[in-house]
Amino acid sequence: MDDFWSGVGVDLHLETDGNEGRRAGLERALRDAVRGGRLAPGTRLPATRRLATEVGISRNTVKAAYDQLVAEGYLTARQGSGTRVAALPSAAAEAPAATARAREPRFDLRPGSPDVGAFPAAAWLRALRRAIATAPSLAYDYGDPRGRIELRTALSGYLGRARGVIAPPERIVITSGYVQGLALLTRVLEGAPVGMEDPGLPFHREVVRRNGGHVVPVPVDDRGLRARELGDDLGAVVVTPAHQYPTGVTLHPERRRALTDWARARGALIVEDDYDGEFRYDRQPVGALQGMAPGRVAYLGTASKTLGPALRLGWMVLPSHLVDAVADAKLHSDHHTETIGQLALAELITGHAYDRHVRACRLRYRRRRDLLLDRLGARRGVRGIAAGLHALVEVRDEADVLERAEAEGLAVGRLGEHWHAREAAGGRPQGLVVGYGTPRERAYPEALEVLVKVLEGA
Repeated sequence: MDDFWSGVGVDLHLETDGNEGRRAGLERALRDAVRGGRLAPGTRLPATRRLATEVGISRNTVKAAYDQLVAEGYLTARQGSGTRVAALPSAAAEAPAATARAREPRFDLRPGSPDVGAFPAAAWLRALRRAIATAPSLAYDYGDPRGRIELRTALSGYLGRARGVIAPPERIVITSGYVQGLALLTRVLEGAPVGMEDPGLPFHREVVRRNGGHVVPVPVDDRGLRARELGDDLGAVVVTPAHQYPTGVTLHPERRRALTDWARARGALIVEDDYDGEFRYDRQPVGALQGMAPGRVAYLGTASKTLGPALRLGWMVLPSHLVDAVADAKLHSDHHTETIGQLALAELITGHAYDRHVRACRLRYRRRRDLLLDRLGARRGVRGIAAGLHALVEVRDEADVLERAEAEGLAVGRLGEHWHAREAAGGRPQGLVVGYGTPRERAYPEALEVLVKVLEGA
């Protein structure tokens, strides 16, 4: 019996009722497990001899139960492959899948995601192998809530040379993405009012609210966040200076100075979301705001756009007075971010494969940006094209254009959903937020042709 389950191939939990007879009870238990989905199609069942030994009945009884369920279509039996669970038609299971497929657009130009097909799988696998081969045994234990020192040290060098961030390892906290970093900072601020760009991403506003913060809208114009309109009562302001979302503007140098002056004078915190910071096309990427005021800026970055959202790896570079409080909040949130991915990313950065990948992505996305501009031709009102993975295309009537886009199977973002007060958005600019990172390479040109068709007369 000690080696029984090692030979079964699958742990099989069955609840039988002795009052209904051994064979009938086994048949019902197996039938219920298949119907309920606990035994998935294709699952190989234990051999009759082994199952008989486990449940304490004769092998002939088990064989008879199997034969009955094969006859009913719940199981299949083939010489050499054993007895397996059959694939059953299920209207309830098929309906949601069919509905999801119906909702999936033919052409996806929604913003917010990179081309995940460009993930550097080979480089990541090499980095992962090196990380696992050299990791100490303690790496597989519970870890420091601030993150692995290997990744924090690698990020310290990378952020300093690539983004102009003053980032000693002891001031870096690794997170499971930008959203967790924003949530942790909001909790540490303990309900202080938080200024957020208007327009801006509604989901991020909701993250702040759900973590106890009070959101205050701060207008954005063609020079970025209007820093001189920040109130004296704000405890923090969240800003995307490299490439504002969704307008795509870069924070003007005068606004950068005004913002850091405000933070110093008020003792307030600037939360810098380095959104699209690596992807600048008209010149070298603009340095991070954090380098101007490291004692007043919490810098948040992520691998979601450079590598892929699935990794769930982000980082915060914090003012020294916030490190312990954020680390404690992280400890009581999820203890620590998973370790193996941290070690692999550290290897990717220190071996400069990360730099090579970012440069390759920058060239790829610039070609996509250029193709977008070429297809739109002399059309006016295309903004935010100097950097990032999206552009804002101004239109007269969002609702009309979106209706035509849906009819063509084209999905795009809309500016209207990003205003803090949507009911007052009638007199505001209208536009489509077009993401050129999401489509696969072969699908992108056709998606642009459909976009041009939809925009005709808009």
